[in-house]
Amino acid sequence: MNKFFALTLAAGLSSTFLAGAAFAQDCTPQHKITTVEAGYLTIAAPTFPPFSIPKGESDLSGVDGEIVKEIAAKECLKIKIAPVEYATAIPFVVSGRADIAIGNYYRTDERQKVVNLSAPLYLDQMGLYSKEGVTTVAQLEGRNVGTVQGYLWVNELKAILGDKLSLYNNYVALYQDLEASRIEIAIDGVAVGTAAQQGGALKDVQIKVSEKDERVQSSVYPAQAGLPLSKNNPDLLAAADDVVKELHKSGRMIEILKQYGLSESAADVGEARLIK
Repeated sequence: MNKFFALTLAAGLSSTFLAGAAFAQDCTPQHKITTVEAGYLTIAAPTFPPFSIPKGESDLSGVDGEIVKEIAAKECLKIKIAPVEYATAIPFVVSGRADIAIGNYYRTDERQKVVNLSAPLYLDQMGLYSKEGVTTVAQLEGRNVGTVQGYLWVNELKAILGDKLSLYNNYVALYQDLEASRIEIAIDGVAVGTAAQQGGALKDVQIKVSEKDERVQSSVYPAQAGLPLSKNNPDLLAAADDVVKELHKSGRMIEILKQYGLSESAADVGEARLIK
């Protein structure tokens, strides 16, 4: 290598380094926080569209994915994805292997005991799935209805519908029976069905947000989703809360919901509450 080329290369590398340093200095974190790995926001991300859609080791999309990318940007952090199963995402946070978990996790009293929960992101609205466009609980009475066991509305619907309500282990079996007309109406969260339709399922089915019915409290007070964070990192909770509140105030939260086919009404979270 001749002397001129060596000097030119050295100058180029020096310029690149200085430009990178200047770029890093241009970003000022909004909070002083620590993370599992310095310079990164490590996210426990199951594959659960439309909320959590991992894309390799350093990118993701989905409703929750867009929100945590906003948090990372405000705190000058790069994204690092920890791919997990849905049931192991929160244990990853609790054990210190991830800073935050995503995937439409409900704000519940029990969950709050093991992790911090961010300010409410959006509502997981109760959806009525039918070929005719049913919108009220009253329209379910006397008809064959299905839902997934374990949902918040199951016991109340059982009291209303009795043996007309069939319970399923998962939404895949529920949707198959609806498409095959083995049940007339299915009940599930609006978002999951919307993602299924975007993937080509439920072609002749209309998904409607249930109108409020005092007999089914989930239709009146839908579950609020939050971001689970470590109990040992209150500064990160404060940072996340500030970003979430700003997303609501600016209207960006509505944009994110609509980007993934969800109703803007899901952004109307009301006062923060926990499911007991």
